[in-house]
Amino acid sequence: MVHPMRDDRLTQMRVLLAVIETGGFSAAARSLGASQPFVSETVARLEERLGARLLDRTTRTMAPTPEGLRYVEGARAAVLAADAAEEGLTGGRLDGTLRLTAPSAFGLDRVRPALPAFLDAHPGLEVELILTDDRVDLIGERIDVAVRMGRLPDSTLVSRKLCDLHRILVAAPSLVDRLGTPAAPADLAGWPLLAWTGPRAGLNRWRFLDGAEVHARGRFRSDDGQALFAACVDGHGAMRCAEHLARPALRDGRLVELLPGRSETHDGAIYAVTLPGRREARLRALVAHLVQTFRAAAW
Repeated sequence: MVHPMRDDRLTQMRVLLAVIETGGFSAAARSLGASQPFVSETVARLEERLGARLLDRTTRTMAPTPEGLRYVEGARAAVLAADAAEEGLTGGRLDGTLRLTAPSAFGLDRVRPALPAFLDAHPGLEVELILTDDRVDLIGERIDVAVRMGRLPDSTLVSRKLCDLHRILVAAPSLVDRLGTPAAPADLAGWPLLAWTGPRAGLNRWRFLDGAEVHARGRFRSDDGQALFAACVDGHGAMRCAEHLARPALRDGRLVELLPGRSETHDGAIYAVTLPGRREARLRALVAHLVQTFRAAAW
Protein backbone atom coordinates (compact mmCIF):
# COMPACT_ATOMS: atom_id res chain seq x y z
CA MET A 1 0.00 0.00 0.00
CA VAL A 2 1.31 3.45 -0.90
CA HIS A 3 1.45 5.99 1.93
CA PRO A 4 -1.14 8.72 1.13
CA MET A 5 1.36 11.53 1.68
CA ARG A 6 4.35 9.98 -0.07
CA ASP A 7 3.94 8.26 -3.43
CA ASP A 8 7.34 7.12 -4.68
CA ARG A 9 6.06 5.12 -7.63
CA LEU A 10 7.38 7.48 -10.30
CA THR A 11 10.79 7.55 -8.63
CA GLN A 12 10.82 3.75 -8.54
CA MET A 13 9.84 3.63 -12.22
CA ARG A 14 12.60 6.05 -13.20
CA VAL A 15 15.18 4.01 -11.29
CA LEU A 16 14.08 0.71 -12.83
CA LEU A 17 14.13 2.23 -16.31
CA ALA A 18 17.66 3.51 -15.70
CA VAL A 19 18.83 0.07 -14.54
CA ILE A 20 17.45 -1.63 -17.63
CA GLU A 21 18.57 1.07 -20.06
CA THR A 22 22.13 1.25 -18.69
CA GLY A 23 22.49 -2.49 -18.07
CA GLY A 24 23.27 -2.50 -14.36
CA PHE A 25 22.94 -0.96 -10.92
CA SER A 26 26.32 0.81 -10.92
CA ALA A 27 25.75 2.30 -14.37
CA ALA A 28 22.23 3.35 -13.39
CA ALA A 29 23.55 5.03 -10.23
CA ARG A 30 26.08 6.99 -12.30
CA SER A 31 23.44 7.96 -14.86
CA LEU A 32 21.04 9.17 -12.16
CA GLY A 33 23.62 10.92 -10.01
CA ALA A 34 22.60 8.59 -7.18
CA SER A 35 24.36 6.04 -4.99
CA GLN A 36 24.34 2.34 -5.88
CA PRO A 37 22.70 1.39 -2.53
CA PHE A 38 19.86 3.82 -3.27
CA VAL A 39 19.29 2.25 -6.70
CA SER A 40 19.41 -1.31 -5.36
CA GLU A 41 17.11 -0.54 -2.44
CA THR A 42 14.63 1.30 -4.68
CA VAL A 43 14.35 -1.66 -7.06
CA ALA A 44 13.99 -4.02 -4.10
CA ARG A 45 11.16 -1.92 -2.64
CA LEU A 46 9.45 -1.85 -6.03
CA GLU A 47 9.64 -5.63 -6.37
CA GLU A 48 8.36 -6.05 -2.83
CA ARG A 49 5.44 -3.69 -3.44
CA LEU A 50 4.48 -5.44 -6.68
CA GLY A 51 5.09 -8.94 -5.33
CA ALA A 52 7.01 -9.82 -8.49
CA ARG A 53 10.64 -10.26 -9.47
CA LEU A 54 11.44 -7.70 -12.19
CA LEU A 55 15.15 -8.41 -12.70
CA ASP A 56 17.19 -11.59 -12.88
CA ARG A 57 20.56 -10.91 -11.27
CA THR A 58 23.79 -12.90 -11.25
CA THR A 59 27.30 -11.85 -10.32
CA ARG A 60 27.97 -11.08 -13.99
CA THR A 61 24.67 -10.23 -15.67
CA MET A 62 21.36 -8.49 -15.11
CA ALA A 63 18.30 -8.88 -17.32
CA PRO A 64 14.60 -8.07 -16.98
CA THR A 65 12.24 -10.95 -16.28
CA PRO A 66 9.11 -11.36 -18.45
CA GLU A 67 7.19 -9.57 -15.71
CA GLY A 68 9.85 -6.86 -15.73
CA LEU A 69 9.52 -6.34 -19.47
CA ARG A 70 5.75 -5.98 -19.19
CA TYR A 71 6.09 -3.56 -16.29
CA VAL A 72 8.69 -1.46 -18.10
CA GLU A 73 6.30 -0.78 -20.99
CA GLY A 74 3.75 0.73 -18.64
CA ALA A 75 6.38 2.47 -16.52
CA ARG A 76 7.90 4.24 -19.50
CA ALA A 77 4.47 5.43 -20.62
CA ALA A 78 3.63 6.61 -17.09
CA VAL A 79 6.85 8.61 -16.72
CA LEU A 80 6.37 10.27 -20.11
CA ALA A 81 2.73 11.02 -19.30
CA ALA A 82 3.65 12.57 -15.93
CA ASP A 83 6.28 14.79 -17.52
CA ALA A 84 3.86 15.82 -20.26
CA ALA A 85 1.11 16.57 -17.73
CA GLU A 86 3.36 18.90 -15.75
CA GLU A 87 4.60 20.50 -18.94
CA GLY A 88 1.13 21.30 -20.22
CA LEU A 89 -0.70 22.05 -17.00
CA THR A 90 0.28 25.69 -16.62
CA GLY A 91 -0.56 26.81 -20.16
CA GLY A 92 2.76 28.55 -20.57
CA ARG A 93 3.13 29.81 -17.00
CA LEU A 94 6.02 28.44 -14.95
CA ASP A 95 4.82 27.24 -11.56
CA GLY A 96 6.17 24.96 -8.86
CA THR A 97 9.35 24.45 -6.86
CA LEU A 98 12.86 23.83 -8.15
CA ARG A 99 15.51 22.24 -5.95
CA LEU A 100 18.96 23.52 -6.89
CA THR A 101 22.24 22.39 -5.33
CA ALA A 102 25.67 24.00 -5.67
CA PRO A 103 29.10 23.85 -4.00
CA SER A 104 29.08 25.95 -0.86
CA ALA A 105 31.53 28.70 -1.82
CA PHE A 106 30.46 29.09 -5.44
CA GLY A 107 26.82 28.76 -4.46
CA LEU A 108 26.97 31.47 -1.82
CA ASP A 109 29.27 33.77 -3.78
CA ARG A 110 27.80 33.45 -7.28
CA VAL A 111 24.69 31.25 -7.59
CA ARG A 112 22.66 32.82 -4.78
CA PRO A 113 23.03 36.39 -6.16
CA ALA A 114 21.84 35.14 -9.58
CA LEU A 115 18.52 33.82 -8.28
CA PRO A 116 16.53 37.02 -7.50
CA ALA A 117 16.45 37.99 -11.20
CA PHE A 118 15.21 34.50 -12.07
CA LEU A 119 12.47 34.64 -9.45
CA ASP A 120 11.45 38.15 -10.54
CA ALA A 121 11.07 36.89 -14.11
CA HIS A 122 8.97 33.89 -13.00
CA PRO A 123 6.71 34.88 -10.09
CA GLY A 124 5.02 31.47 -10.05
CA LEU A 125 8.26 29.63 -9.24
CA GLU A 126 10.00 28.89 -5.96
CA VAL A 127 13.66 27.83 -5.58
CA GLU A 128 15.23 25.81 -2.78
CA LEU A 129 19.02 26.25 -2.78
CA ILE A 130 21.04 23.47 -1.13
CA LEU A 131 24.70 24.41 -0.58
CA THR A 132 27.09 21.52 0.01
CA ASP A 133 30.50 20.37 -1.15
CA ASP A 134 29.28 16.74 -1.05
CA ARG A 135 28.24 14.99 -4.25
CA VAL A 136 24.44 14.90 -3.94
CA ASP A 137 22.27 12.04 -5.17
CA LEU A 138 20.04 13.86 -7.65
CA ILE A 139 17.21 11.35 -7.62
CA GLY A 140 17.49 10.42 -3.95
CA GLU A 141 17.41 14.06 -2.84
CA ARG A 142 14.90 15.07 -5.54
CA ILE A 143 17.32 17.60 -7.02
CA ASP A 144 16.23 19.31 -10.23
CA VAL A 145 19.51 21.04 -11.14
CA ALA A 146 23.01 20.56 -9.70
CA VAL A 147 25.86 23.00 -10.27
CA ARG A 148 29.09 21.01 -10.35
CA MET A 149 32.70 22.09 -10.68
CA GLY A 150 35.71 20.34 -12.13
CA ARG A 151 35.87 17.38 -14.48
CA LEU A 152 32.64 15.39 -14.70
CA PRO A 153 32.89 11.59 -14.56
CA ASP A 154 31.44 9.56 -17.42
CA SER A 155 27.68 9.61 -16.97
CA THR A 156 24.41 9.83 -18.83
CA LEU A 157 23.49 12.87 -16.73
CA VAL A 158 22.68 15.83 -18.94
CA SER A 159 25.22 18.65 -18.50
CA ARG A 160 25.39 22.22 -19.77
CA LYS A 161 28.69 24.04 -19.47
CA LEU A 162 28.36 27.35 -17.68
CA CYS A 163 31.99 28.53 -17.89
CA ASP A 164 35.59 27.35 -17.63
CA LEU A 165 37.02 26.71 -14.19
CA HIS A 166 40.46 28.03 -13.27
CA ARG A 167 42.19 27.74 -9.90
CA ILE A 168 44.96 30.12 -8.84
CA LEU A 169 47.68 29.54 -6.24
CA VAL A 170 47.33 32.38 -3.73
CA ALA A 171 48.30 33.55 -0.26
CA ALA A 172 47.80 36.60 1.92
CA PRO A 173 50.43 39.37 1.64
CA SER A 174 51.20 38.96 5.36
CA LEU A 175 52.17 35.32 4.81
CA VAL A 176 54.40 36.23 1.84
CA ASP A 177 56.06 38.95 3.91
CA ARG A 178 56.82 36.41 6.62
CA LEU A 179 57.99 33.49 4.46
CA GLY A 180 59.27 35.23 1.33
CA THR A 181 58.16 34.90 -2.28
CA PRO A 182 58.55 31.32 -3.54
CA ALA A 183 60.62 31.00 -6.72
CA ALA A 184 59.84 27.34 -7.44
CA PRO A 185 57.30 24.72 -6.33
CA ALA A 186 59.93 23.17 -4.05
CA ASP A 187 59.99 26.40 -2.02
CA LEU A 188 56.48 25.62 -0.78
CA ALA A 189 57.84 22.73 1.30
CA GLY A 190 58.04 24.89 4.40
CA TRP A 191 54.74 26.69 3.86
CA PRO A 192 51.42 26.07 5.60
CA LEU A 193 49.18 24.73 2.83
CA LEU A 194 45.41 24.71 3.26
CA ALA A 195 43.90 21.34 2.40
CA TRP A 196 40.52 19.86 1.56
CA THR A 197 38.96 16.92 3.36
CA GLY A 198 36.11 14.73 2.15
CA PRO A 199 35.06 14.30 -1.47
CA ARG A 200 37.29 17.14 -2.72
CA ALA A 201 40.52 15.86 -1.20
CA GLY A 202 41.76 15.22 -4.75
CA LEU A 203 42.23 19.00 -5.05
CA ASN A 204 45.14 18.73 -2.61
CA ARG A 205 47.43 17.58 -5.43
CA TRP A 206 48.81 20.76 -7.01
CA ARG A 207 50.37 20.31 -10.43
CA PHE A 208 52.78 22.67 -12.15
CA LEU A 209 53.56 23.21 -15.83
CA ASP A 210 57.13 21.96 -15.45
CA GLY A 211 55.88 18.59 -14.17
CA ALA A 212 56.46 19.34 -10.49
CA GLU A 213 53.77 18.40 -8.01
CA VAL A 214 53.00 19.53 -4.47
CA HIS A 215 50.67 17.66 -2.14
CA ALA A 216 48.92 20.02 0.28
CA ARG A 217 49.08 18.51 3.76
CA GLY A 218 48.26 21.53 5.86
CA ARG A 219 47.60 21.60 9.60
CA PHE A 220 44.28 23.29 8.83
CA ARG A 221 41.88 21.30 6.68
CA SER A 222 38.19 21.65 5.87
CA ASP A 223 35.47 20.21 3.67
CA ASP A 224 34.10 23.74 3.12
CA GLY A 225 35.47 26.07 0.44
CA GLN A 226 34.40 29.24 2.24
CA ALA A 227 36.28 28.18 5.38
CA LEU A 228 39.47 27.51 3.41
CA PHE A 229 39.20 30.83 1.57
CA ALA A 230 38.66 32.76 4.81
CA ALA A 231 41.68 31.04 6.35
CA CYS A 232 43.76 31.95 3.30
CA VAL A 233 42.74 35.62 3.44
CA ASP A 234 43.54 35.67 7.16
CA GLY A 235 47.11 34.53 6.41
CA HIS A 236 46.88 30.99 7.78
CA GLY A 237 48.11 29.28 4.60
CA ALA A 238 48.37 29.18 0.84
CA MET A 239 45.67 27.55 -1.24
CA ARG A 240 44.75 26.72 -4.80
CA CYS A 241 41.62 28.83 -5.04
CA ALA A 242 38.81 28.96 -7.62
CA GLU A 243 39.08 32.21 -9.52
CA HIS A 244 35.57 33.44 -8.70
CA LEU A 245 36.96 34.00 -5.19
CA ALA A 246 40.62 34.59 -6.07
CA ARG A 247 40.27 37.30 -8.75
CA PRO A 248 38.38 39.87 -6.62
CA ALA A 249 40.75 39.24 -3.69
CA LEU A 250 43.78 39.72 -5.95
CA ARG A 251 42.34 42.99 -7.28
CA ASP A 252 41.71 44.46 -3.84
CA GLY A 253 45.01 43.27 -2.38
CA ARG A 254 43.70 40.72 0.10
CA LEU A 255 45.65 38.00 -1.74
CA VAL A 256 48.68 37.75 -4.00
CA GLU A 257 49.35 35.11 -6.66
CA LEU A 258 52.17 32.64 -6.05
CA LEU A 259 54.34 31.26 -8.86
CA PRO A 260 52.39 33.04 -11.63
CA GLY A 261 52.74 31.30 -14.97
CA ARG A 262 54.14 28.19 -13.27
CA SER A 263 51.02 26.57 -11.81
CA GLU A 264 48.39 24.69 -13.80
CA THR A 265 45.26 26.80 -13.59
CA HIS A 266 42.72 25.05 -15.81
CA ASP A 267 40.63 22.59 -13.84
CA GLY A 268 37.75 21.67 -16.10
CA ALA A 269 34.57 23.68 -16.07
CA ILE A 270 31.46 24.60 -14.11
CA TYR A 271 28.31 22.79 -15.25
CA ALA A 272 24.58 22.68 -14.68
CA VAL A 273 23.62 19.01 -14.44
CA THR A 274 20.18 17.40 -14.69
CA LEU A 275 18.76 13.90 -14.84
CA PRO A 276 18.21 12.38 -18.28
CA GLY A 277 14.63 12.65 -19.50
CA ARG A 278 13.84 15.78 -17.48
CA ARG A 279 12.38 18.30 -19.91
CA GLU A 280 10.03 20.43 -17.80
CA ALA A 281 9.85 24.04 -18.91
CA ARG A 282 10.66 25.39 -15.44
CA LEU A 283 13.80 23.27 -15.26
CA ARG A 284 14.90 24.36 -18.73
CA ALA A 285 14.29 27.99 -17.74
CA LEU A 286 16.56 27.71 -14.69
CA VAL A 287 19.36 26.07 -16.66
CA ALA A 288 19.04 28.72 -19.39
CA HIS A 289 19.26 31.46 -16.74
CA LEU A 290 22.42 29.95 -15.27
CA VAL A 291 23.98 29.59 -18.73
CA GLN A 292 23.23 33.23 -19.51
CA THR A 293 24.45 34.44 -16.11
CA PHE A 294 27.83 32.75 -16.34
CA ARG A 295 28.39 32.98 -20.10
CA ALA A 296 30.74 35.93 -19.47
CA ALA A 297 32.04 35.26 -15.98
CA ALA A 298 32.04 38.56 -14.06
CA TRP A 299 35.10 37.72 -12.03
